[in-house]
Amino acid sequence: MRGATLAKWAVCAAATGLTATACGGGGAAGAGVVSASWGDPQNPLEPANTNEVQGGKVLEMLFRGLKRYNPKTGAAENVIADRIETTDSQHFTVTLKDGWSFSNGEKVTAHSFVDAWNYGALLTNKQKNAPFFQYIDGFAKVHPESGTPKAKTLSGMAVKDARTFTVTLNQKFSSWPDTLGYTAFMPLPHSFYTDHSGWLRKPVGNGPYRVDSYEKGSVLRMRKWGKYPGSDRARNAGIDLRVYTDNNTAYTDLQAGNLDLVDDVPAAQLKSVKSDLGDRYINQPAGIIQTLTFPMYDKAWGGPGKDKVRRGLSMAIDRNQITREIFQRTRTPATDWTSPVLGADGGYKAGLCGEACVFNPGRARQLIKEGGGLPGGRMTVTYNADTGSHKDWIDALCNSINTSLGSDNACTGAPVGTFGDFRNKIAAKRMGGPFRAGWQMDYPLIQNFLQPLYYTNGSANDGKFSNHGFDALVDKANAQTDTGRAVATFQDAEKVLAAQMPSIPLWYQNGSGGYSERISNVSLNPFSVPVYNEIKVN
Repeated sequence: MRGATLAKWAVCAAATGLTATACGGGGAAGAGVVSASWGDPQNPLEPANTNEVQGGKVLEMLFRGLKRYNPKTGAAENVIADRIETTDSQHFTVTLKDGWSFSNGEKVTAHSFVDAWNYGALLTNKQKNAPFFQYIDGFAKVHPESGTPKAKTLSGMAVKDARTFTVTLNQKFSSWPDTLGYTAFMPLPHSFYTDHSGWLRKPVGNGPYRVDSYEKGSVLRMRKWGKYPGSDRARNAGIDLRVYTDNNTAYTDLQAGNLDLVDDVPAAQLKSVKSDLGDRYINQPAGIIQTLTFPMYDKAWGGPGKDKVRRGLSMAIDRNQITREIFQRTRTPATDWTSPVLGADGGYKAGLCGEACVFNPGRARQLIKEGGGLPGGRMTVTYNADTGSHKDWIDALCNSINTSLGSDNACTGAPVGTFGDFRNKIAAKRMGGPFRAGWQMDYPLIQNFLQPLYYTNGSANDGKFSNHGFDALVDKANAQTDTGRAVATFQDAEKVLAAQMPSIPLWYQNGSGGYSERISNVSLNPFSVPVYNEIKVN
């Protein structure tokens, strides 16, 4: 899931002298309502069309699926699923719990899932998360690589009764049930299909909150759903998600009492945040990695021999210095492409990147020279400029590269105005050099850090890396019925990344946040997202 989208909501700028995006005290949100910083999502709030952080925050409040990831441990736990059974890791029978409904009163049934998954998979519906359904039989017919679909529904799914459906995968995938807490697999009510435009204006889900109103570019108001049947009911009256164009401004509003919660403390504030907030500052490990991704579709960067240039650049970056001085140790230098949050059982293994992730200026210069040098003699690192945090570390990263290579202008930052424009350039394959990328895990499995980003035509493969050996290892790992063997095979696939360097692992990111004295019981889950339903208003 990609990094946060940020858009502007200028309401009180003239009165405050700031580019403010929210004004008034925290109580302005209403009694018992929490005000939190947010950014408009890139795409409509459809479960199968949301693959970035800000939209994901909303869907976590609005929906509950077969499983949910424990907000403390990240473990996949049954919610609507009563049981998911298989004897061969390929044929599954899903039985639902009784008593679940959507906030419009419609019952959650087997059709609620099967119809939603069919919609998400169908090519003509243009859902960004369609690849999450690729393991279900019939996917190639509803979502062909080229041409038009030859079927409208996945042949691998069948409804048996109101609370039971079956799923047949096109290969063994022992950990498939653990992926089902991801938003793409959420159920949908009939109104999603019968009045799609109306649903998009005011989405209807089955989670602890319902949408009260949404003013794009301004605020999304979520309110507690009183008839929510789950055990994780909201402990507040609602959440107002207020759109900010600059997280520095959000932090200022938090200090001034105009905002209750921020979940992205700006790098510029990290030196003082502990003294500013005391125990109301949160800093904890999260399943997030930051990288520099290369446009492998550009021969200047992805052509033969350019792997040496990419490896050399990685060795030119002093990760320890940057994480210490810029991020105040809220980041940890990366030595692989996953996250320590996974633990050894989940697939994390320190050092898989090898020497390529070790700072070595001399070796960096040698490799870059052997690879033909930087394309055109210099490089730019593209990033979105609509937050206050990226410029600082991009400048530090380029300074490190310049110092290592003995050149004042080998590397410079290339800001793009907004996250939306940045993402549009990436989607159009218009990147002329490396660009910043962040990955927040969708579910706590090593597979999620590798397949979406580096598998040929993966859903988040923005650099368009393609390697048959890597793909074959991922396929082999997915087919393993033994978890230990699957993890080991995925780690073999990581070794391909270490040799090819389609992206440079930079650092593992902690989740950070801060909150006002008005609220309590605030925490972040392993995805670095606030556990909104647990927050109490004092």
